[in-house]
Amino acid sequence: MNDDTIAKKQELIENAYKSFNARNIDAILNVMHPDVKWSRAWEGDYATGHEDVREYWERQWKEINPNVNPVGFCERDNGTFEVTVDQLVKDLEGNILFNGRVFHIYVINDGMIYQMDIEQN
Repeated sequence: MNDDTIAKKQELIENAYKSFNARNIDAILNVMHPDVKWSRAWEGDYATGHEDVREYWERQWKEINPNVNPVGFCERDNGTFEVTVDQLVKDLEGNILFNGRVFHIYVINDGMIYQMDIEQN
């Protein structure tokens, strides 16, 4: 993969996280494939498609306040895009539920997010 392609993927992901942290669902959905598969780490399984992802995030934000910031990027041998993220999750009263580093693994094609999975150390 060339540096320009990696830079475009990195920019796509950075903008998606900024929108997520700002709770701007529509901005993120605009860069997701209509049949996206998104890991529902908070509930298990996947949210599939735009409306399912929207409903998942809206439920999530009624109970927790996650903030996710990308700190590292690399292309894996299998073509997926690994993003190291610092993740801070608080309850709605401000108590920390999780503060740590995880890996978000993306399938990105034609400038769109097709799938996201989560891996922990």
